[in-house]
Amino acid sequence: MDEDKLYKILGYVKVSPYRTNTLKALRNTLKMPSEIAREINLSTSQVSAALSDLKKENLVVCVNEEARKGRLYKCSELGLEIIKLLN
Repeated sequence: MDEDKLYKILGYVKVSPYRTNTLKALRNTLKMPSEIAREINLSTSQVSAALSDLKKENLVVCVNEEARKGRLYKCSELGLEIIKLLN
């Protein structure tokens, strides 16, 4: 990915503390939205909205999309690259 696109996505994540903290919470593991919400002290609906935003930008992936409950999310390769730039 070229540098301009990378910085555009980085700015998109950084402008929202919800997106930033949600992405960081997924750094090295699979988690459900409720687990992320507890960890970063947000409501599950705030985390779900952030996950939706991050998914649209291909920063996170839902590994069990068919599940109605207990959906698990992880960082994509791009998401991990963005996390490195956030630190």
